[in-house]
Amino acid sequence: MFTFPCHAVRKVIARGEADAAANGGFRNPYYGTRPGEGENPGFWLVGDEGVYIISNGKLAEGETPLVVYSNECHPKGSDDWWDYKRRHFGGDDGIEFIDADLVVPNFNRNFAASYLGIQLTENEISFSLITR
Repeated sequence: MFTFPCHAVRKVIARGEADAAANGGFRNPYYGTRPGEGENPGFWLVGDEGVYIISNGKLAEGETPLVVYSNECHPKGSDDWWDYKRRHFGGDDGIEFIDADLVVPNFNRNFAASYLGIQLTENEISFSLITR
């Protein structure tokens, strides 16, 4: 499982929406191979050097998206990040679009939740709210 602070997830979504409003929409996470898919408010879950979420609004020239690493898989904060990524995300790099409508309503119903848990299996992604 990968965990992200709920307030940070909200910031990533808000940044994507602001970038989209300022720069003409949302980026396609699938590099144009699936036109229109994933071009909504939300974020990308990325497995690369670590596992992180990233804002998805189109960016102005020279701008960078907002990135938040999972608590368990930050290459500068965890000595075993590579093994953890390989075990829970897979050895290959990858990207999954997460629609804001899948997580924000849950945040709004459970203000006590402090973390969003994201669990990956070979065929699905599941979400849980964690209160610490």
